[in-house]
Amino acid sequence: MSGQTSSTTKNANIIPIKLGIVNCYILKGKEGYILIDTGYESKRKILERKLEELGIPEKKLNLIILTHQDFDHTGNAAYLRDKFNTKIAMHRIDSEAVERGDMLWNRKMRSIFSRFILKIIFLFFRIGKFQRFSPDIYLEEGSDLSAYGINIKVINLPGHSKGSIGILTANNDLFCGDLFMNTGKKPAKSSLIDIKEDLNASVEKLREFQINTVYPGHGPSFELETFWFNQ
Repeated sequence: MSGQTSSTTKNANIIPIKLGIVNCYILKGKEGYILIDTGYESKRKILERKLEELGIPEKKLNLIILTHQDFDHTGNAAYLRDKFNTKIAMHRIDSEAVERGDMLWNRKMRSIFSRFILKIIFLFFRIGKFQRFSPDIYLEEGSDLSAYGINIKVINLPGHSKGSIGILTANNDLFCGDLFMNTGKKPAKSSLIDIKEDLNASVEKLREFQINTVYPGHGPSFELETFWFNQ
């Protein structure tokens, strides 16, 4: 097996949207769409243009799912909820951060590297804080979201943040938030870690599932087998 970082799997019902260095994903169902993560506020026009190309709101945006609390994934959630009259779903633990508008809330960040990076983001770029909002739906391990038109469920994947989640499809494709990143020569665990032991446990937890393609928050999709091969 080669160590290629990009997946060759093509699924017409999964539409990646690249907003700078962040990925959002549209899942297409028979009766509308689900949006996973929403990108930076500064990339809002790009996201809106893509949603318009898909015919939203004529074809309904059924739900917005946030994989975790960080501003680069939640930056447009409240705006899109109001615009498309939809709902926001995320894990209850990370909801405290968006309700306070502070991505540093409830993070221990034992890693010196992680603490340094977050301080740079927060102090110098002034983007650690963002629009406050409260989610409409609280997700947890095993939450079944098929009522929103697509057969998907929630896996708890803490480590990057305490309330990080993954979204698993019926075809065993995984939207992993920032559990993994694929921005270098090969897929790797996130380098920005709240609790290292939790992140490692979340990665090992994936062995319980027959996951095919992984869709990360940063970088192209890849086959999970590729990650295991390169360990």
